[in-house]
Amino acid sequence: MSAVASDPMSPPEAPDADHAEPEAAVPPALSLSGIRHAFGTVMAVDGIDVRVAPGEVVCLLGPSGCGKTTVLRLAAGLEALQEGEVWLDGRRIAGGGLDTPPEDRGVGLVFQDYALFPHLDVMGNVIFGLADWPAGERRRRGEEVLRMVGLTDQAGAYPHELSGGQQQRVALARALAPKPRVVLLDEPYSGLDARLRDRVRDQVLHVLKSSGSACLMVTHDSEEAMFMADRIAVMRDGRIVQQGTPAELYCEPVDAFVAAFFGEVNHVEGKVVGGVVDTPIGRVAAPNLADGQPATVVIRPEGVRILPWSEGAAEHLGGEVEQARLLGRTSLVHVTVRGEGRWTGAAVHLHVRVPGVYLPRPGTRVRIDLDPAQSFVFAP
Repeated sequence: MSAVASDPMSPPEAPDADHAEPEAAVPPALSLSGIRHAFGTVMAVDGIDVRVAPGEVVCLLGPSGCGKTTVLRLAAGLEALQEGEVWLDGRRIAGGGLDTPPEDRGVGLVFQDYALFPHLDVMGNVIFGLADWPAGERRRRGEEVLRMVGLTDQAGAYPHELSGGQQQRVALARALAPKPRVVLLDEPYSGLDARLRDRVRDQVLHVLKSSGSACLMVTHDSEEAMFMADRIAVMRDGRIVQQGTPAELYCEPVDAFVAAFFGEVNHVEGKVVGGVVDTPIGRVAAPNLADGQPATVVIRPEGVRILPWSEGAAEHLGGEVEQARLLGRTSLVHVTVRGEGRWTGAAVHLHVRVPGVYLPRPGTRVRIDLDPAQSFVFAP
């Protein structure tokens, strides 16, 4: 029997799916499972599960006192783990009787105050954690990470000679110098003014992504979390309320707390009738609440549309401008809606964000409409 020659230019045949080798699952760079931690009788962290993939940035977002910094300290080994497990690259480093010291975890830390050594210059601070490296490699690695953070020309400067943003980048360079698989950031921009914070966090995000390190970051600033994070875990009272991408949390909040954490919102109380809640702006669908049940409607200011009074159709409701302020890229308009037309409820004060310059005079009559995608109904 003669063999059929294969075309050398044709792609190789795909392997039989039934006999293909399964791809090895890549373990999370950092995994925290079932974490519970109390200070005396106060349960600070209650059942936290967080995974951070290699190269991913995950933010723990929540108000002060919600337990997010405690989670970070437990991951770093700065607090003794009471319950649960901490894994790094598929290797358990805490829990089940194991408690690896912080210096042996291979995790980079950046604190709120940067904690730079005042008696060491920038290079000395950056290579401080490389004591076990050969001298030449220490210097080369220090120069490499200083290039990453754009501070090569400041290698000989001392911390007191640097701006806040430069100190922050030195702290990040020091954390990245040992080539950690995971970097932990604790409110790293809290000490910077608004303009500097915007610039520095952009630089830090690029550095983190280029380094390939996974990052778990703590912040109470929702805009900062949305800017930095691939995923966000919103915390309240020691627990994670919701995890997801910034878009998921902003567009699909699970409750009013999460919705309000991502910017100012209008709250309107009402009752479900026929599957909807009547509001001063319009009716909002409430498919998951029973008829007669009280409801809270959360409406984002950018989800309210202002129309000239003359364009008002019967289905639109009227209001009166109380004041308007230009905030730069948007204008914030205060509108009061009083009982009129089909709306018979009490007067409601609304904040409306309008793109660009829109400054109607106080007393101007307007009609308003609602974007359903920016309105959410929850049980109170």
